[in-house]
Amino acid sequence: MRNIFPLVVAVVFGLAQPACAQNTAADTFADGKDDAKVHVASGLVCPLKIGLFERDSVGVADSETGADFCAYSALDGVYGTITLTPLAGAYDAKTSLAQEFTEQEQTGGKMIDESLPHGAMPSIYTRTYETAKLEDLHYRVLFAGAAVGHWAVEATIEFADPRDTPQEKLFLEAVYKAAQSEIAAK
Repeated sequence: MRNIFPLVVAVVFGLAQPACAQNTAADTFADGKDDAKVHVASGLVCPLKIGLFERDSVGVADSETGADFCAYSALDGVYGTITLTPLAGAYDAKTSLAQEFTEQEQTGGKMIDESLPHGAMPSIYTRTYETAKLEDLHYRVLFAGAAVGHWAVEATIEFADPRDTPQEKLFLEAVYKAAQSEIAAK
């Protein structure tokens, strides 16, 4: 009779391995020029860098809604995320981002600004929360949302004001400029 112990050990250890995260980006993102990732469905290009922000990951944000994301970070805890969700009807950024607003308020964030710029194309809704204050830095989270073509383009940026404000503005402008030229043109 053959020794089946090695086979049993291999099967048991094979089944006991921890679950590994799946890279779902391959289905929704394609490789682009200069290490960019191109969102296949919308055409939005997520470059490797936006200012000091460097792309960390891309993938599926919510498989039920079809939302996908590009996540970025910079030095000193500055983060930016772009979320793309296909639209089936009208888009209301305030309603779409309501869950994130509730989470900020429940964890002590205080809304300090809310605006809908006039004449901007696309018309971008923003809301900013202050989450903490240390000496001369005010830690903030900015939420932005706009409909571009048949897509909701939402950006979330975590930064310290005034130190990171120029990078926050650069990231926000770059996201919506790219969305306007790459998604709207598709």
